[in-house]
Amino acid sequence: MQLNKKIHSSGWIWFMLILLLCIGSVMPLQAQTVWENPETPVMGYLQRMAQKGKIELQDIIQPITRKQIETALLALKKAELTTTEQKELNFYLQEYKNIEGTDSAQLKAVQKDANQRLRGLYLHQKDFSLNVDPMGSLMRITSLGNSFTQMSHGLSFWGQAKQFSFQFYYKDYTENGNGMEAFRIASPEKSIIRLYNPTVTSQNYSEVRGSISYSWNKGSISLGKDHLNWGYGENGKIVLDNKVSSYPLIRLDYHPTKWMQFNYTHAWLNSNIIDSNALYTAGVGAGSGELRVQYIPKYMATHSLVFKPMKGLHIAIGESVVYSDKTDIGFFIPVNFFKVYDNNRSNYNINAGSNGQFFIQASSRNQIKNTHLYGSMFIDEIRVASIFNRAKSRNQLGYTLGGSITDLFLPYLTLGTEYTRVNPFVYTNLVAAQNYTQYDRVMGDWMGNNFDRMMLFAKYNPIPKLNLYARYQSIRKGGQGTIAEQYLAEPQPPFLFDLQSKRKDWFVQFKYEWINNFYLLGSFESITYSYKNENVHPAVKSGQTIQLGISYGIR
Repeated sequence: MQLNKKIHSSGWIWFMLILLLCIGSVMPLQAQTVWENPETPVMGYLQRMAQKGKIELQDIIQPITRKQIETALLALKKAELTTTEQKELNFYLQEYKNIEGTDSAQLKAVQKDANQRLRGLYLHQKDFSLNVDPMGSLMRITSLGNSFTQMSHGLSFWGQAKQFSFQFYYKDYTENGNGMEAFRIASPEKSIIRLYNPTVTSQNYSEVRGSISYSWNKGSISLGKDHLNWGYGENGKIVLDNKVSSYPLIRLDYHPTKWMQFNYTHAWLNSNIIDSNALYTAGVGAGSGELRVQYIPKYMATHSLVFKPMKGLHIAIGESVVYSDKTDIGFFIPVNFFKVYDNNRSNYNINAGSNGQFFIQASSRNQIKNTHLYGSMFIDEIRVASIFNRAKSRNQLGYTLGGSITDLFLPYLTLGTEYTRVNPFVYTNLVAAQNYTQYDRVMGDWMGNNFDRMMLFAKYNPIPKLNLYARYQSIRKGGQGTIAEQYLAEPQPPFLFDLQSKRKDWFVQFKYEWINNFYLLGSFESITYSYKNENVHPAVKSGQTIQLGISYGIR
């Protein structure tokens, strides 16, 4: 099908109208929208404090802002804390407590700021702030009998100019040794995009994130490149996880009341599918060739509402759509009903439509003392009228149920369990460019579809800033199936059809934040596979993986 390659600017016009409306309709207020990495240890600390009922934390949608983290930390100053909790609170306030600006415009290098936090560079002036830190890590990874070294360097900065905030994160990685490819196969390790010409023993890749945001008293709007996490999951989130490569996005957050939050995002994804109709001659054939290559455009829009009907209880509902070929102004309307709109615009023709999803999350914290209970459901396709009819049903959905108890047996010990099941054909679509993927990797759970996972986990902080984590999980993984089976088969292939493998693994990890943003870390994982056909996955084998290293900045 010939695609229209005209530049479609309507989406950006819509974005600018929203931005101008926000700027023109609110009074200036000092707010800060700098998004914090969800893997930062302070998130685990705040989640535990929320689980004990000491604060309210809305973290179903992440990342959250540094301002939200600061507000939660300041609220804990009034709570009754253990010695370890109080020491960690003081440590995290060094990083997140707001510093009042002065009239001085002096840029300071390698000094402690007013919070006694050592920074590479900083400037804290009235109506403007800038914070700069170098980034770097050194890791030695031994996996399945092979070893390689991972080194990284980079830069991170963030700041604020009145109502506008900005942030940037860049890290360049180099890996040398053996076993790099096997290390990431069937693994929750983050996706990478290799640079230059990788070899068997060497590869280079980088990660870039950044955003510019405008804030007002009840919300913010951001233009950036980042991940979006939605929902809970101990080793994988079925709705949106941050294991994929980051993507450009527009994000709108609005808090009209204390008990309701609205979130909207429009993202530009990578289909990794070459558009053969768009190829054209670009040169004389020297070097990389004479054809100009273009990929089929791919996008995602998502919106959700989070309600807090009572203290400790959060309920969220959301909808998303993955569409391709060209931007559509209808998906830039935050309050649009994407499914109905898509059905209408495609004339109810499945070959002209998009890939839509619905999802829900419930979370209960400290309604049972020191306990967090949660459940997620992701609906890709379902026939409500025949949901219990095995011959006619199309229950292409996934769900997660989990819970944990903290301060069990020992102070600062958390024990939990979780079960995840994703039915066949979830995340896939008739149109390959509309699969629920980014660079071919599923944006939900890293295991894909047709699998289940049972997990037991433990978290423990024997001393301040030292996080110990242990996990046991058992995973069953079925076959991928075909498009014909997905759309035409009645009854649908059963759960775990074409069983491929069974996996059991033990994982232990330590992370110690010696000073702000400087980590000592390591992990050990032992994986045992059993296959229906031992020749199906020759690269995925049983074995052990050991990681040990240091990092300045989140690795």
